Amino acid sequence: MTMLVPPWLEPLLNTAFFSICRTHGDAARSECNMYCLDCNDNAFCFYCRSSKHKDHQVIQIRRSSYHDVVRVSEIQKVLDISGVQTYVINSARVLFLNERPQPKSTGKASSHVCEICGRSLLDTFRFCSLGCKLVGIKRNGNASFILDSKNEVALQRGEGISSREGRVIPSSKKEELFGDQLREGSQHDIYPTTPPPPPSNSRRRKGIPHRAPLGS
Repeated sequence: MTMLVPPWLEPLLNTAFFSICRTHGDAARSECNMYCLDCNDNAFCFYCRSSKHKDHQVIQIRRSSYHDVVRVSEIQKVLDISGVQTYVINSARVLFLNERPQPKSTGKASSHVCEICGRSLLDTFRFCSLGCKLVGIKRNGNASFILDSKNEVALQRGEGISSREGRVIPSSKKEELFGDQLREGSQHDIYPTTPPPPPSNSRRRKGIPHRAPLGS
């Protein structure tokens, strides 16, 4: 299992984020929402990164509905995330770090569910989060988080790597994330429809209308 999972992943998934930094508590960006893959220690804030982790490999954790997420564009550089459900939230593609509480049943069965927790998925993914993929690797050993040489070469060329098995996200489709607080939406919102142009008024009269003279 050691060869399938990097040593920093499990500590990352068990880390509590978004507490206030003890050193920079009075600053504007003092939430501890960053994690250093080199130090493999506690979460820290924006200012700690500048002073203690300047040349280290750091990822930023963000939030959606009180659950921790990470941008696909960041995490796919260090992990093979194939098989994990991704979502588009505020125009950025993200995935959840850990399993979330199950929503109330709506009576509609889903054709795709997480292999570990049974959560309904939007597409043909195997897991709802990095945490569930980790459990799946420990149980069955039929998946991996370690990037192979093919994926590493693709990243170096800027081609992106698969967010689902068999599908590649091109690096040209860059997404922006507006703030750390996100709202969850369907992954199909990535290409919104363009509204049609307003209809032209073909019956518009030309010139200035003149009233008929009044009869005597």
